[in-house]
Amino acid sequence: MCGIFACHGHPNVTEFKKQALQCVKCLRHRGPDWSGNWIGNNTILCHERLSIVGVHSGAQPLVNDGSTVALAVNGEIYNHRIIRKSLKKPYNFKTNSDCEVIIPLYQQYGIDAPKHLDGMFSFVLHDKDQDRTIAARDPIGITSFYIGRNSKTPGAVYFASELKALAPVTDKIDFFPPGHVYDSKTDKLTRYFEPTWWDGDRVPETPIDYKLIRRTLERSTLKRLMAEVPYGVLLSGGLDSSLTASIAQRETLRQQAAASAQTNGQTNGHKERGDSLVGIDDEEGPVSTVTFLPQLHSFSIGLPGAPDSKAAIEVAKFLGTKHHDMTFTLQEGIDALSDVIYHLETFDVTTIRASTPMYLLSRKIKAMGVKMVLSGEGSDEIFGGYLYFHAAPNKAEFHKETVKRVKNLHLADCLRANKSTSAWGLEARVPFLDKQFLEVCMNIDPQEKMITKDRIEKYILRKAFDTSDEPDVKPYLPDHILWRQKEQFSDGVGYGWIDALKDNAELHVTDEMMKNPKAEWGSDVPDSKEAYWYRTMFDQHFPQYCASTVMRWTPTWSKQTDPSGRAIAMHAAKYENAA
Repeated sequence: MCGIFACHGHPNVTEFKKQALQCVKCLRHRGPDWSGNWIGNNTILCHERLSIVGVHSGAQPLVNDGSTVALAVNGEIYNHRIIRKSLKKPYNFKTNSDCEVIIPLYQQYGIDAPKHLDGMFSFVLHDKDQDRTIAARDPIGITSFYIGRNSKTPGAVYFASELKALAPVTDKIDFFPPGHVYDSKTDKLTRYFEPTWWDGDRVPETPIDYKLIRRTLERSTLKRLMAEVPYGVLLSGGLDSSLTASIAQRETLRQQAAASAQTNGQTNGHKERGDSLVGIDDEEGPVSTVTFLPQLHSFSIGLPGAPDSKAAIEVAKFLGTKHHDMTFTLQEGIDALSDVIYHLETFDVTTIRASTPMYLLSRKIKAMGVKMVLSGEGSDEIFGGYLYFHAAPNKAEFHKETVKRVKNLHLADCLRANKSTSAWGLEARVPFLDKQFLEVCMNIDPQEKMITKDRIEKYILRKAFDTSDEPDVKPYLPDHILWRQKEQFSDGVGYGWIDALKDNAELHVTDEMMKNPKAEWGSDVPDSKEAYWYRTMFDQHFPQYCASTVMRWTPTWSKQTDPSGRAIAMHAAKYENAA
């Protein structure tokens, strides 16, 4: 991840530059490798870079010949090689950066440029000749991005990767909506991402195709191995991270075998029986473009004896990854809370509970020299994997809830994955939120996803990777891992974690405080002492108006207020016929 700060239409941009550089400086944790800025007309673009692709030549802002178009990007464009080959007009690329393709795409398609991108991204582009700025965010909001205004500079609009960069210069901030593009010509945001599944009231009817689910997730994972630096996988031991790790390890071993074959003068096409994925090349170009061939490293974290950590160690041993099992103490987690909230920019209980271990783990990963990791966010929203989905009354309501959850990921799990890792200059990539994978899986008849006495949550995803009836294909995971019941990350790191948070909240928040919440909170009043505690920490870091960017995560079809998966009665249920 990188850090962006930009302002279009400032009345005195030269004088404002000093303040702009201070604003972007607070994002340096996102991009510790280099800093850059560019001014054109009354617009300034500032950038803090984390270099993963085009390491030696991709410093930003990027500019075209003549320096009439400048670009600052946070993210990765996975189809950049395909775009380079398909441009209608030749373009003089100055770098090997995957992000530079956005400039010729803009010159060819204008504000429709984001429609042609496959990746996770937020960007601000300025066209000096037209005095035009466009900004866009990826379809699901994997990268964090905000838009702000200041009543004292009514003609200006501000953009940044995080709230903390905008708060000093704005008095109104909104999250930049995923799948939208902003155009300064109209001063409006327009949705460019229009998938077939977007209307949650339309119940899809596509029959299940298990092989298609598997093939599409494999392709999605391979795209995200595009890197020129050491990378790894976050491995909780749950289904989603384990599948991601399995696919990545199969590809790592395949590439190592191919490299070894070349070294020994053998054929490039060497493939071990059963390990072929979807091919390294197809009609669209390379699927995986790894130029750094490491042993795949996997990482887990938990309290001593945590259920997820035990499963992660078993999965890593099964796959053959170089595994790093990290532990943390309750006190270390509690001591980190204020910093976690500062980086997360939220007071949502679920997000903070799960983010704290991820934040601590990310620091250790970056200290080992790893700059990118794969992570399993998005699967539970797509397949209805949370335990409260057991209570869905029918398939229409089940589907509507999955659509709502996917649309809100940018305020929950995507925010957690992006900011917990970016706090230490680490980038998280999420294969389950690939556009093509979403198109396939969000259009499946939701009856196939519903949880019954014979079907555990995420049954169809598990079944797609169950190779028990395919003797020529090596298993992706051990059966008892493939069919293991869901543990929400904040539970799986150790049940004592949530209990400790609640106990400490009791020490910081009195009954009297609960009865008399702050007047400035209005109707947005915390419903527990833990939530109240987090809100007070948020207020220490951010102005009151920033609270409008926060969403509280709560389960549907449930009377409970605690969002923990362990609080769901179904958590202890047994599935005798799940497989």
